[in-house]
Amino acid sequence: MYLRYTADGYLVISADDDLDLLVDIMLETGYNEEFCLAADFDPRFITRLMEAGFLVMSAVITAPDEEPFYLLLPKLHLIRSVLSFDNLHIKKSIRPHLQRFELKPDVEFDYILDRCVAIHGEGWLSAPLVEAIKKIRSSAGEADIVQPTSFALYRDGKLAAGEFGIIVGGVYTSYSGFYEESNAGTVQLILTAQYLQDNGFAFFDLGMPLDYKTALGAADISPEEFVKLFRHGRSIFRL
Repeated sequence: MYLRYTADGYLVISADDDLDLLVDIMLETGYNEEFCLAADFDPRFITRLMEAGFLVMSAVITAPDEEPFYLLLPKLHLIRSVLSFDNLHIKKSIRPHLQRFELKPDVEFDYILDRCVAIHGEGWLSAPLVEAIKKIRSSAGEADIVQPTSFALYRDGKLAAGEFGIIVGGVYTSYSGFYEESNAGTVQLILTAQYLQDNGFAFFDLGMPLDYKTALGAADISPEEFVKLFRHGRSIFRL
């Protein structure tokens, strides 16, 4: 397979590439950039990137008096935050809050995705990427390995926190989330991890390492470790 790089050393991915093979080459050659580049926002291509283990991000490039130009940024983290369910740590101060909320999976997807953009800004969740993710969700059937989904946390019937992400086989990757009240974000992550464990998922992929993820028991692993875990997890069939 012919590899294409920019002058700055970023790998350029196209829809013609064998993406599993591409990931193998990235690992073998020690590709040390956080992102790759692509210009194709076709939902089928983005689905294949997700199935290969990329966390798919994007960016907008603007210049005076010119139309915005959007880039896709498939990311295979140099360090990935992964939560094994046996390592889930719940602080004593949080335990009393768990019974005050109710978690509902796979509801209010469009609202939660749009709320993430509204709170955090368009940034990496550019308009064409949001549109593509919504199309992937609307067209996905039960047998499809890639399934965009959401987790909504309620208190007294009111949405208190939410996140959306991507299911690939037996792996759930968190993309973005928000909370509307204190402690709700932490409770949502804990209840989501428990839901994933109860429903046969392999692990909880949290993407970029951050302190609050480590506090929940997540471990920072190498790309090689992640790809091995991911490929095993995506092969899991869940009833």
